[in-house]
Amino acid sequence: MVDPLKQDAINDLTRLLAGGEASPPPSSPAVPSSPSSILASLPLLLESLEGPPPAPAPRAEASLDLLADVSVNVTVELGRTKAPVQDILKLAPGCVVPLDSLTGDPIDVYVNDRLVARGEVLVVNENFAVRITEVLPPSKSGVK
Repeated sequence: MVDPLKQDAINDLTRLLAGGEASPPPSSPAVPSSPSSILASLPLLLESLEGPPPAPAPRAEASLDLLADVSVNVTVELGRTKAPVQDILKLAPGCVVPLDSLTGDPIDVYVNDRLVARGEVLVVNENFAVRITEVLPPSKSGVK
């Protein structure tokens, strides 16, 4: 509910804007009585009617912990080749597909289709693995 003293000031301002006269000054000095004092106090009156500004929401500290369980696609590219569809349709287990890279060349590591690192292929316990040898800065990384 609006304070009666503030309401009187608002009513006076409305009368003044409509071309009328302000009401006689009340006994309380808290309410402006002259047109210039009413206009000067308008920002304060409007602020008091609106209430205090809302407090900013607290910001959470930036942390990678929020992303710890987010899944991403990791792709390791050994090399590339171009082939006609008829050759692709002839592929079967045991076929050899020649690639444009040589043995020992660094391989590219992509995360969500963005080149992020280079590495080398290893065999660990009869499984293939990749040892990262270079992590690329964001400016040098490109899209596949």
